[in-house]
Amino acid sequence: MSCTSCSSNKSEGGCKSKGSCGSGGCGKLNVFDWLSNMSPPTGQEPFKVVEVRFKNGRKDFFVNETGFELFQGDIVATEASPGHDIGVVSLSGELVRLQMKKKGVPTGSPDLKKIYRKAKQTDIDKWHEARKLEEPTMFKARTLALQLKLQMKISDVEYQGDKTKAIFYYTADERVDFRELIKVMADEFKVRIEMKQIGARQEASRLGGIGSCGRELCCSTWLTDFRSVSTSAARYQQLSLNPLKLAGQCGKLKCCLNYELDSYLDALKDIPDSNTKLETTKGIAFHQKTDIFRKIMWYSYADNPGKFFPVNVSRVNEIIALNKEGKKVEDINETVEKEITQKLPDYENVVGQDSLTRFDHMKKKKKKKKKKPNQGSDNQSGNDNGKAENKGKTAEGNNPKNNQQTPTKNNNNNNRRANKNGPRKEQQ
Repeated sequence: MSCTSCSSNKSEGGCKSKGSCGSGGCGKLNVFDWLSNMSPPTGQEPFKVVEVRFKNGRKDFFVNETGFELFQGDIVATEASPGHDIGVVSLSGELVRLQMKKKGVPTGSPDLKKIYRKAKQTDIDKWHEARKLEEPTMFKARTLALQLKLQMKISDVEYQGDKTKAIFYYTADERVDFRELIKVMADEFKVRIEMKQIGARQEASRLGGIGSCGRELCCSTWLTDFRSVSTSAARYQQLSLNPLKLAGQCGKLKCCLNYELDSYLDALKDIPDSNTKLETTKGIAFHQKTDIFRKIMWYSYADNPGKFFPVNVSRVNEIIALNKEGKKVEDINETVEKEITQKLPDYENVVGQDSLTRFDHMKKKKKKKKKKPNQGSDNQSGNDNGKAENKGKTAEGNNPKNNQQTPTKNNNNNNRRANKNGPRKEQQ
């Protein structure tokens, strides 16, 4: 394979699925085989045709006449002219029949080439050596084309698996006579030379890249048919006709301009022509802009072109019908009824855990309540009583003032003892 993380490497790396992963594998324009885990019915022979992938998304169908078992990701030696080529099985089973039907290839066509065998290690080593020669060969071929003053751009080179043939892909605005170039390159590279002219879109598809949307190019991942794109598609979608923004990596208009064109055309059926003027008693109203999906058109008067008035499409059609009858309305509908939407509570962020400023406001310190003066005197007397208790029981018994102020259980016992000792002293 083009990378060394699948079945071409003895120690498997990556996802270790030998090219059959559902994330796209190692090549371009991959097809997910959703029938890979399903066995055919009993007694039915598996479909003999398989799809083989080569460099940069080049694919072809080959017949497995010998009937040996092939799986997605197996490296095989296929028939070529001349010699043989090395490719990777990209699809097998009943899904290949659907792919052939989609691309218009008959299943019993005699033009289908054969699969010779599974590639040996010597075939794989020779194939990798040929792949390493492609980049220096491309730069050398560009130099030879400049020396011969040919108005062409060689964008890619693909060597055959047996290193006997090289295919040069080029783009040119006009017809190029490259017969002299072929002779020079044959003497330089010692291989059979084949030249193929491709368009700008096919060049971007082969080379790949990242689009302005930040994703990989559609033409190198899933888009196979290149439909013509015109500037009218941008006008229908009310896009600014800026060539820098509308052009893709290939220099042509972006293919994605056609993706939503049908939706816009359906929405524009009920919207009147923007060149139609509305006649009112205040003056003539001119069209300024349109919100296609909200069905709102903005108009302004000739005396005050800077002030826009939103009008519903139904109201515009009504005014146009009255104008055709020779009637003028007093005023266009200057206001558009806004839908009243009730804001639902955000239960996911009830306590504000998602707020970015939740740590900016510090918690306020609670103010201490001031104590009343009566409570302070009671607490002070309680502290004095506690100190008197620590000095000894005799001092507490001899001080009658403290005995009257202390409500604790120990002080009451001391008072009882003092009362008992009192009359004994009098008797003596």
